[in-house]
Amino acid sequence: MDGNGRWATARHLPRVAGHSRGVDAVRHAIEACGRRGVQYLTLFAFSSENWTRPQDEVSTLMRLFVNALEKEVDKLNESGVRLRVVGEMNAFDAGLQALIVDAQRRTAANDRLNLTVCASYGGRWDITQAVRALLREDPTLGAHPERIDEKLLASHLALAFAPEPDLLIRTGGERRVSNFLLWQLAYSELYFSDLLWPDFDATALDAALAWFATRERRFGRTSAQVALAG
Repeated sequence: MDGNGRWATARHLPRVAGHSRGVDAVRHAIEACGRRGVQYLTLFAFSSENWTRPQDEVSTLMRLFVNALEKEVDKLNESGVRLRVVGEMNAFDAGLQALIVDAQRRTAANDRLNLTVCASYGGRWDITQAVRALLREDPTLGAHPERIDEKLLASHLALAFAPEPDLLIRTGGERRVSNFLLWQLAYSELYFSDLLWPDFDATALDAALAWFATRERRFGRTSAQVALAG
């Protein structure tokens, strides 16, 4: 979800105004995905690298995160949305961690839409923590690396509960994945929008989904094999 700061700057507003509008866009995106039958929505809210931003901006983003959890969880719960927050949680202060735990507990029984917010997250971190988890679980793997395969490693990734994404949407005109879901995006379709995130609405989402519908997903096979498989 890229472009909040640029959206504000273009309107001669402080960057916090862009981030606030970005939260509104998140709400609209969740509602739009729910209406369209999307089962899994993963939002890249704050990356491992974002900690290097100016401290006042980081503090603002953390306050917005707290406010969103305090104000939105009841609505998510009423809408049947299950919320998970994935990332290096110990980077957050104790109050925010407690809010995250409570929000996840309160929505755990919901199944209409699985919403994952990646915060203090990076794809490299995810793979690294998966390896560490493997070795903690079975220290003998260090002496027998041949026992480690893709399935075993994938089962320890932070988003092991979710299927690999069909579609990645990045707003803001950038053409890169920026350390997001590096393992999981291996066969995802990549859609890049020039719209800044606060301007990304249901119409823009529909355009992305329409583009996705035109894609032939081969997963290493030929077009002929895909056709035969129906």
